[in-house]
Amino acid sequence: MSISELHDKPGNLIRRVQQIAVALFMRECAGFDITPVQYAVLIAMRENPGLDATRLCPLVSIDRSTMGNLLERLEGKGLIRRSPDPRGDKRVKALALTETGADLLRAVAPAVERAQENMIAPLPVEARQRFLDDLRVIIAARETAPD
Repeated sequence: MSISELHDKPGNLIRRVQQIAVALFMRECAGFDITPVQYAVLIAMRENPGLDATRLCPLVSIDRSTMGNLLERLEGKGLIRRSPDPRGDKRVKALALTETGADLLRAVAPAVERAQENMIAPLPVEARQRFLDDLRVIIAARETAPD
């Protein structure tokens, strides 16, 4: 396979779009010290107070070991807190946004929206929804497909 053939392969194109998406997010959100994955975790926690890490992982498509490190960083920044499980399970920690975390989500929202808009801006307006729908089809098919 030549490099030009590689550049036309779906996997390479998706990888490049991911790189661009992260770069746009980081540029727009530079003043907030937050990554796209951290943002997704904070949104999921805001919508699911008291959730534990095991239940949080599938909501944001992150494996358990990555989630553990990510939660440590968010807790270190004062954006979340981990508390003993209200059901008494000592192995589980309930997760919650702190007020600082909630404030960050409110403050960063316009920057995140700009990043999202910039990601699909090169597409004609009439093609944008179809592009997003096609991405959802690929994701849904692969998430439910057996290994």
